[in-house]
Amino acid sequence: MADISSSQHLFAAVLARVHAACAALAAEGNWPAGTDFSRVVVEPPRDASHGDMATNAAMVLAKEARAKPRELADKIAEKLRADNHIASVDIAGPGFINLALRPAVWTDELRAILREGEGYGKSAIGGAEKVNVEYVSANPTGPMHVGHCRGAVFGDALCSLLQFSGFDVTREYYINDAGAQVDVLARSAFLRYREALGEDIGAIPEGLYPGDYLKPVGEALASEHGDKLKAMSEAAWLPIVRAKAIAMMMDAIKGDLAALNIKHEVFFSERSLIETGNNRVAQTIDFLRAKGDIYEGNLPPPKGKPVEDYEDRIQTLFAATKYGDDVDRPLIKSDGTYTYFASDIAYHKDKFDRGFRDLIDVWGADHGGYIKRVQAAIKAVTGDRATLDVKIVQLVRLLRAGEQVRMSKRSGDFVTLREVVDEVGSDAVRFMMLFRKNDAVLDFDLAKVIEQSRDNAVFYVQYGHARGHSVFRNAREEAVPDLPQEAGARLAYLAGAPVERLTEPSEIEILKRLAVYPRTVEAAATAHEPHRIAFYLYDLASEFHALWTKGRDLPHLRFIINHDAELTKARLAMVQGVVSVLASGLAVLGVHAPTEMR
Repeated sequence: MADISSSQHLFAAVLARVHAACAALAAEGNWPAGTDFSRVVVEPPRDASHGDMATNAAMVLAKEARAKPRELADKIAEKLRADNHIASVDIAGPGFINLALRPAVWTDELRAILREGEGYGKSAIGGAEKVNVEYVSANPTGPMHVGHCRGAVFGDALCSLLQFSGFDVTREYYINDAGAQVDVLARSAFLRYREALGEDIGAIPEGLYPGDYLKPVGEALASEHGDKLKAMSEAAWLPIVRAKAIAMMMDAIKGDLAALNIKHEVFFSERSLIETGNNRVAQTIDFLRAKGDIYEGNLPPPKGKPVEDYEDRIQTLFAATKYGDDVDRPLIKSDGTYTYFASDIAYHKDKFDRGFRDLIDVWGADHGGYIKRVQAAIKAVTGDRATLDVKIVQLVRLLRAGEQVRMSKRSGDFVTLREVVDEVGSDAVRFMMLFRKNDAVLDFDLAKVIEQSRDNAVFYVQYGHARGHSVFRNAREEAVPDLPQEAGARLAYLAGAPVERLTEPSEIEILKRLAVYPRTVEAAATAHEPHRIAFYLYDLASEFHALWTKGRDLPHLRFIINHDAELTKARLAMVQGVVSVLASGLAVLGVHAPTEMR
């Protein structure tokens, strides 16, 4: 067979070889035309003792081949054994095929990393497809809290991951600037306005927003309007105060997000759906009505858990059950205003009208029950031409040395995002928010994330990158004085290193770990799971630290061998591979890759 393509990562290249073997058998055996090989995968085996890669080809193609899986596996194995890059092929169980690759394959992959640097692992699987990722979308009624922080980091890392994988990504924030909560915000801000004018406002009344964060809004209103607002009726001052409060809260939110290096391209106003003279909510309801998806009727009383929008009356209902929801959903309240759901339908239709067919929403844990109805609505308004993947971000328990932290001087009843970032830094926040799957509750310990130990994942990964650069500095002093400092020049210099001298089992294991990175990126992007990158980086850093530690006790394993410059260069090439991949993965997660740590 031909050499493994330099344009493909290793797993993709081996998959192509498995596909070629199966296609050859299909031609020889007159399999049905158009046999689908996309079901065939090549992946690392669960048990490393079974080999380097495993494929399900015989299991999923047995029907087309009109053979038992084990018999087909034997035929596929025979084809693959002729490949000079494959050392052995074994068949396990009913027909799984395990492959072991020759050592030269792994050193060739290291050469690919040295060619591509931090671009190694970058993928084109997205095919420049437009993807809209909506995340954070916190109500502009108070500062961002630590729960918002997790959704913000997850959404931003997912966007970077998708971009790295070839998608055309738009980062979007939906401003919930309509509804009762922003009127409460306005009344709360008006109280702070009166305070700014010198009034003693006493305790904040029940039902208004406490905390000190609205004091600047009150001061700004006093500076801009003097005492003129006090003479107005609530109907007159409320829209003025509401607009100012929303604008200032959004500025504060953007500042909080900037502290985490998060920027959105689009800020979409809920109020714009109905207040621009172009009522898109009404238009969307008319659109659905014309399709026969809107009717007037009664909803049966809910069983068990109450439904927040249930009313025992004739209502305007969306036939959500036609599209997979459990019950039909009301769109207009008894007072004539729209339900939140009505606005959400119009908003997602707007995304579709803007050209997006692949939609991802990042929601908090309390919105899990909302998924089916929104997915049903999207099917209805797009003719099933758009898909929505909702990623639920679970709660964060904020701890300090194991004790729960609950209060904040600034907000009054919760710890703000900015307070957490100021205390431990954006790198620790970003990495640790991603070092657990998004739908699992996260314990975030403010004391643990600043420890310099293996138990602190972000430190351990960043230290791996810094340790690599420390090796380069020592190498210049001890063995390779002409090793360039600049990354591009160093990559070019090490590209000619005799990496075939990397034969120690622990070295080969690191090369194997590096080779998994592109596949990890593609799998993470396809599943919309950036935590996979964080897990991978920790595993890679662990193997790298372990090999460095072995070298302290076993001199022949050290990265710098003073009497053998060529072996040193080969090991420096391996270290460069680790450094490049760690830097690439950290960049995807939005975390810095330091060259030294103090």
